[in-house]
Amino acid sequence: MTARESATRPTLEQVAARAGVGRGTVSRVVNGSPKVSPQAREAVLRAIKELGYVPNRAARALVTRRTDTVALVLSEGERRLFEEPYFAEIIRGISSALNDTGLQLLFTLAQSARDRERLEHYLTGHHVDGVLLISLHGDDPLPHRLEDSGVPTVLGGRPIGSDTARMSYVDADNEGGAYQAVAHLVAQGRGRIATIAGPADMGVGIDRLAGYRRALAGRAELVVHGDFSEADGRRAMHELLDLDPGLDAVFVASDNMAIGALGALKERGRTVPGDVAVVGFEDSAGARRTDPPLTSVHQPTERMGREMVRLLVARIRGEEHERAHVVVHTHLVVRESA
Repeated sequence: MTARESATRPTLEQVAARAGVGRGTVSRVVNGSPKVSPQAREAVLRAIKELGYVPNRAARALVTRRTDTVALVLSEGERRLFEEPYFAEIIRGISSALNDTGLQLLFTLAQSARDRERLEHYLTGHHVDGVLLISLHGDDPLPHRLEDSGVPTVLGGRPIGSDTARMSYVDADNEGGAYQAVAHLVAQGRGRIATIAGPADMGVGIDRLAGYRRALAGRAELVVHGDFSEADGRRAMHELLDLDPGLDAVFVASDNMAIGALGALKERGRTVPGDVAVVGFEDSAGARRTDPPLTSVHQPTERMGREMVRLLVARIRGEEHERAHVVVHTHLVVRESA
């Protein structure tokens, strides 16, 4: 900025004078504090617009220790990011919610151990105001290390492992949704219901398998795990048919794997739903385009992303001190596959 530009640039004091409020009130509005009356906030925002005031982010960061940036960390590789509709939908929800906050989004993948070490160092070094973590595996230490370093953190999905009460998270009712899916198959009179479960080291995989088992109510189980990819759904379906050629239904823990399972059933000469009924989980756009269209458990993925942002912003602004656990409802969408 030139000296002339600096001299003509509107100041905080000029905004305060135009709005008829104190300098501190303007500062609170600019910094997103909730401790401002609606009338004062409206007056300040109007003055900012009329004067063309632009906050000096660098100076503001020195005072507030805030960067106006939050990080979204996906603990997966690029293949899963671009293959699974879930990620696109939850990122869409996160982005739309952040648009209303003035916060910038930094997106990164954490694949190798070296990547994670560098990322942890960066995130705990006051470069971001908060962190959103999705697709965690196992008892991942990163969330606890971020919280221990004073970095507000919200997880997408129920964590597993020790001391989960310390973490804020948003999740779908995975067990309840899986129960609905399998209960639907039981009600249809299906006698041999298998499942392609999700990863056993993720809360989502554990909970959807628990819902399957609860709905079977003591009937014989037939379980093969997959990694949520279409290719692994195809592989797992072939494995299930090898284990029990007479199975007549399968609950698949994701639509992506269900699409692979439909392909495998076609390759083995099984009709859907005549020979084998198929139910997925997510109700993605792809579920409506399969042949036949896929019965699936609907989860409001975009809403989950928005809820994650809501919790994180509240933590950043000091409005929420307790760790919040938000679980959104799911429901079964019946189509021709089951």
